[in-house]
Order: sequence, then C-alpha cells, then structure tokens
Amino acid sequence: MENINLATENFSSGKKNYFLDFKRAVNDNRYLCITRSDQQKNGNYKRSSVVVFEEDFHFLISAMSSLFHSAAYLHQDNYGIADMACIKRASCHRGIKSWDVALRPREKFVSLGAELMSDAELVAMLIGSGRIDVSAVDIAKNILKAVGGRLDLLGGLNHKTLTRFKGIGLAKSSAILAALELGRRMCAV
Repeated sequence: MENINLATENFSSGKKNYFLDFKRAVNDNRYLCITRSDQQKNGNYKRSSVVVFEEDFHFLISAMSSLFHSAAYLHQDNYGIADMACIKRASCHRGIKSWDVALRPREKFVSLGAELMSDAELVAMLIGSGRIDVSAVDIAKNILKAVGGRLDLLGGLNHKTLTRFKGIGLAKSSAILAALELGRRMCAV
C-alpha cells in the first residue's frame, strides 16, 4: 500500500519548484513532506525533501515564527542579544493584535490546545484585553507574580484585590473569579 496524498500545493521561483504534500502513511500517521526540486544545467532535477509528522506541527510553526521574528531584526546587526530582548519586550506593548498570529493566546489555544498554554496566557484569555501600554498577558503575569505563580492563592483573591491591578476592573475580576469557582466546583464533584 502506498502513502496517500490528502492535500498538495506547489509553486515555482525561477528554476526552483516547491511541493508541499500533506500525506497519510500506511500506518495512518499524517505528515507534511516539503520538497524542493532544482533544475540542473543538464536538464535533470535535483530534489531534496524534509518530512514533518503531524505531532510536530505546533513545534515547527512555533520555531518558524520565532525564526521569522528574529530575521526581522537582521538588518540591525550592531544590536546584541540583550538589545534584541528589549526590542521584543517593547514591541509586546503594542497589543496582542500586533503579535504574530501563532503567538496570540486565543489562536494558540485553538491550534495547540490548553495543555501547551502558560498560566499567564490562560488568565489573559479570561481578562480579554489589556490597555494601550500593557497587554492582557502582561496584566496576567503581574497578577500571577503577586501570588507567586500559585493558582490556589489566586483563587483566594477577591474583587477588591484584583481591581488594584492596572487594567483590571469589576468585569475582568469577575471573569477570573468565575473561572476559578468553576474549577473548584469541578474538583468537588
């Protein structure tokens, strides 16, 4: 039995051809095969391929996103690593909508699942939005830092305590407290 093509795309650039094939293997595993085919001077083609299995897709997307983000700063070769970190932190304050789609909490939640989300990202989803100068993820990090990263202590906070954090009002504190109460009730069953 042969591997089955589930979807395919191809494109060309000069004498280079690229093929992206999403396939199902004989053992039912699915994978992406990326092939580059270069036309040689003698008319033959030289092919090279890489295979990525479905369980590694999230890792590949995350790695590529990080790579492209770093590549955006290549023209700034006089910056060191510490400078790059400062630039990255500063860019985060433009809001989550300016982030790469794969890094946004909601999109990451849908594509990768809750298990791969940080506590701050999950709390940020409850918060919903930040302010002009601080993202929902940053607000969530500040709240979690105040409780030493302990969700049990976060569950013990009240509206008055939560609304002391910049960017948290009654609606956002209610969303956080309601989610924690649902978690408590689920554990009690």
